[in-house]
Amino acid sequence: MNDYQLGSTVVTVSLDKLVAKLDDAIRALEQSESLAKFGKLPRVFGSARRVLLQPGGCEAVEARIQRIEQAGVFEGTDWAEPGLLVPALTTYSLQSKNADTVVIEALSELRLLAVVREFYLHPSVSADQARHYLIQVLAINLGLLFGMTGEAEREQGELSLISEAVVQYVAQNIGYEHVIENLIEEIWRILQQRPIRVSGVRKMITQIAICRADPNVDLGAAGGGAERLISSLYGPTRACSEDPGIVVYEQRLQAMDAQNLQNEATGFARSMHDTGLVSPYHASFVRFIMDEGQDALLSAALGLSSTGRDCLLCYRELVHTLIAEGIFAETAQGLYGLALLLERGILYQPPVAPALWRQAKLSLSPEARERLQLAYGYQPQANAWLIQGVLNMLGQPLGVGQGNNPTCQSARALSMWAYNDPDYLLQMVTWAARDNEIVMHFEGVPVSSARSAAGLAAELTFDLDPVSLVVVPHLDRIYVEMGRLCIGREGDPHRWVNPEFHGWSAGRGFAINVDVATGNLDKLDEFLRHFYASYHPYYNGNQPLIHPQPAGIAVTDRAGRFIGWHAITILRVALDPEAHMRAYFYNPNNDSGQDWGNGVLVSTSGQGERFGEASLPFEEFASRLYIFHFDPLERGALADVNQEELQRVIERIHGSWGASRLPAALQAQPPV
Repeated sequence: MNDYQLGSTVVTVSLDKLVAKLDDAIRALEQSESLAKFGKLPRVFGSARRVLLQPGGCEAVEARIQRIEQAGVFEGTDWAEPGLLVPALTTYSLQSKNADTVVIEALSELRLLAVVREFYLHPSVSADQARHYLIQVLAINLGLLFGMTGEAEREQGELSLISEAVVQYVAQNIGYEHVIENLIEEIWRILQQRPIRVSGVRKMITQIAICRADPNVDLGAAGGGAERLISSLYGPTRACSEDPGIVVYEQRLQAMDAQNLQNEATGFARSMHDTGLVSPYHASFVRFIMDEGQDALLSAALGLSSTGRDCLLCYRELVHTLIAEGIFAETAQGLYGLALLLERGILYQPPVAPALWRQAKLSLSPEARERLQLAYGYQPQANAWLIQGVLNMLGQPLGVGQGNNPTCQSARALSMWAYNDPDYLLQMVTWAARDNEIVMHFEGVPVSSARSAAGLAAELTFDLDPVSLVVVPHLDRIYVEMGRLCIGREGDPHRWVNPEFHGWSAGRGFAINVDVATGNLDKLDEFLRHFYASYHPYYNGNQPLIHPQPAGIAVTDRAGRFIGWHAITILRVALDPEAHMRAYFYNPNNDSGQDWGNGVLVSTSGQGERFGEASLPFEEFASRLYIFHFDPLERGALADVNQEELQRVIERIHGSWGASRLPAALQAQPPV
């Protein structure tokens, strides 16, 4: 799969010019008197920030880091003594919204890297101490190595690109082998969520493979876990176990008998379903058996159950066409989506198969083709990338990620449609890709993406799956335009926008626990009792949730501090394996396994989750909820929740995101 991506919208300018300005700023700081240095620091920080945002910027700053420190950048700060730094605190600094905090943390990491590489003989920290510190920093900030951005990074804007660049630069220069065990554990944790976009994971596996091939690197006990990951991409079967290359592998296929071909098919399927990753060799194998008229092996190569096999037999010609048009070595990941699509049986829904026939031969607009080519390259053609994206989204509706974009509403909509209304999703893809326009309706008024102003994302980054890349810009503009149509109405616009934007299955009833005018908590007790009555099986007559429902949460960091509002989908509420009631939900964030502080740890596996689901105990989930929808015709009496349980939820709210939102009557009064 082509991992090329444009991960940011930062304009690349002349690095030499920026470095020259940084040199001038350092020189001015060096020449200033002690009392005047503080006034020179903003220029140094600003110049360093601009350099770090450019390709090659980390290397340029590292080459000057001794001068930067000796000029006095760290004097009087928490970073003054590198031997006293605490690795665990780097996460907060690297995720800060304050530009100077991010820059000085980046400078500190580059200072220690220069010490490790013996470019800088530091008077207070040795190379071994610096290496030990940086290894801990990498282990703690693995998400930045993956480029797995969360709500905190999106709130940062372009500053998150500095954090990612510095952590990745440090890893490249001190060696991934030092954090290999942590990397492997993190990769399996991410894969357990079955994301659609896996380029970050593939890059990390490639780094592990490079480490394993180095005779000077001993992976130790981590070697076994690494082998499964590496083989999933570079040698999942016996005939390609030594990664011979596509051309050689295809020559080997020509000489195989029926039994060996069957073994290959079974090996590919086992690896794919074990990891959620698809090897380019798998795509070559599938295309080979199709060309050679041995498509009877296709079911085995996809690892289908009786459900999937029946669907394949009924829609054999369509499946063959989708493979011919969309599955190549670069787009091999689409095979996993195809297998899961067949297992879901959604082709039996009357509109889906005709819509996929249309998709297979769709003529793309110049705008859609350009976006796909910029993100994924020119081989294979843009149509193939879009077909791969469609297969993955229909097969993995809970694997949609929003990338580093403030577009959680649009990502959630794509996921809900793929999960619940696949033919509607295919219609949206067609309009966006073919016509470069989507028209939706808000209370009967047509809303066109082509005639709407800018959305929440001023310019979308390219770290998205193919469908999101094409469709989200249109949905984003429509979502914001619907919000504009609510101007002048009293209350939160999500009350009207969510049902119109997501479709008929979203409940028209609406509950919120924040007063829009003041931002303070409002009717919290009533809100929680209503939520229990609507969603908790013990209080709603044991009625399972029928359609996934949009909801809003208050995202908090590891310290329980408020970061921002975020869109999710409530999927179901059920007992976990330990017989505790849990809420299972979809989070469009790229990694649902998060620490929301105060003991609220979001689980993604081991608690009864299906692939792509996140979960929390019901009480903890309720403590981060601020918006939910319901069917107003089904609303009954407020739940008679145990007051002790209700109080625990309220205390979690007051101790985290609600701490600064307490109504005046609840705020602590100053002593008389």
